[in-house]
Amino acid sequence: MFYWLTELSDKFTVFNVFRYITFRTGGAVMTALVFVFLFGGPIIDHLRLKQGKGQPIRTDGPQSHLVTKKGTPTMGGLMILSGLLVSTLLWANPANPYVWIVLGVTLSFGLIGFYDDYLKVTKQTHAGFAGRTRLLAEFVVAVAACVLLAYLGKPPTSTSLVFPFFKDLAFNLGYAFFVFGAFVIVGAGNAVNLTDGLDGLAIVPVMIAAATFGLISYLVGNALFAEYLQIHYVAGTGELAVLCGALIGAGLGFLWFNAPPASIFMGDTGSLSLGGLLGAVAVAVKHEIVLAIVGGLFVLEAVSVIVQVVSFKLTGKRVFKMAPIHHHYEQLGWTEPQIVIRFWIVAVVLALAGLASLKLR
Repeated sequence: MFYWLTELSDKFTVFNVFRYITFRTGGAVMTALVFVFLFGGPIIDHLRLKQGKGQPIRTDGPQSHLVTKKGTPTMGGLMILSGLLVSTLLWANPANPYVWIVLGVTLSFGLIGFYDDYLKVTKQTHAGFAGRTRLLAEFVVAVAACVLLAYLGKPPTSTSLVFPFFKDLAFNLGYAFFVFGAFVIVGAGNAVNLTDGLDGLAIVPVMIAAATFGLISYLVGNALFAEYLQIHYVAGTGELAVLCGALIGAGLGFLWFNAPPASIFMGDTGSLSLGGLLGAVAVAVKHEIVLAIVGGLFVLEAVSVIVQVVSFKLTGKRVFKMAPIHHHYEQLGWTEPQIVIRFWIVAVVLALAGLASLKLR
């Protein structure tokens, strides 16, 4: 919305500032942050009143959670999504299709997660609705997004898998790109979902990844920077930096309420949507492999669950004391703050490694 003020720049040169993605990204961060600060408390009070007993706690999880986290409301993702949506609509260029595609994935995944949270709260079970049905819905949304992203891009890059650390190494996947891209988006959404198990554990790595991909989006969408760094230029994707900025601001606001002991959990409403956003941005800017590096913490959490399940089914033995892996460290005696802060440190290191891929070619 504010981008339209650039039309008045001929008469009032001060409005020229709204042309700059960097300025509008900063505005998006602050707007989302203030929005969540102002409305976070009332949203939590409303959710606590509606949910009563709050999010059901897994009986097969750490026993301490049955005491420390019982009664805490969920669906805090509504706070994040509200701040993100308002801020994006105010500061992003409304004519940019990449913004609408990524926003569509984010809100669709948020709706799927909301329905899952709703079933958990109303039925007081941690099962939610059928996993296969949920995955199918996610894949439908993700495939549709990948088709649109490929249509917007320039062939053959639009359907290619680009490898980091190499100047021109890319492999054209053709129609298989739709499946691959959908796997990235769905995988990112569910990996963040698995990570969301301790107060503040998921939201900070999400913000770190959003900051990283906000910078990558800006560079990939700028022809001069893309040529200098020898990365593939994708026109229009620079605007996604504004959306990533909105996520950072909303995430900071949410962290104020989610810091231990948490007043609210983000729930599937937040974790699925934020992971889906990161996955969609990575596909749009052709940095899917870099997402696996930057979001390596999420990958580790997801892999730990897969390894645990496969090992138990094949051998009857568990590799970890409990999965996802953050619960394994809880069982080893690490305190919750120790796990959370150390995982944040890992997320920062992985983000730096991902950024290094932009220059090491």
